[in-house]
Amino acid sequence: MKEIDLVVKACEDKIAKDVVTLKLDGGLAIADYFVVATGNTANQTQAISDEVQKVAAENHMDIVGVEGYSEGSWILVDLGDIVVHVFTPESREYYSLERLWT
Repeated sequence: MKEIDLVVKACEDKIAKDVVTLKLDGGLAIADYFVVATGNTANQTQAISDEVQKVAAENHMDIVGVEGYSEGSWILVDLGDIVVHVFTPESREYYSLERLWT
């Protein structure tokens, strides 16, 4: 299974809603993919983030950094080539990453 598929499955295993994978333009140095997912509450976004990190570690993927975990409204998990954004519904609507990056 490819790394991106493992990350998406980790989100789905914690019942993330509206999981979207964005393939970024190869000219950008940020990452190859963004994965955007929604959790109903801060506790659920944290659980999704925890699962992503667990799966990444089990599959020898680098965890470059995690931001926003303590607040839980927007958690960013940087896996190098894949950056995972886990939002509460309100934060996802406000920041609207899909519209920004498509």
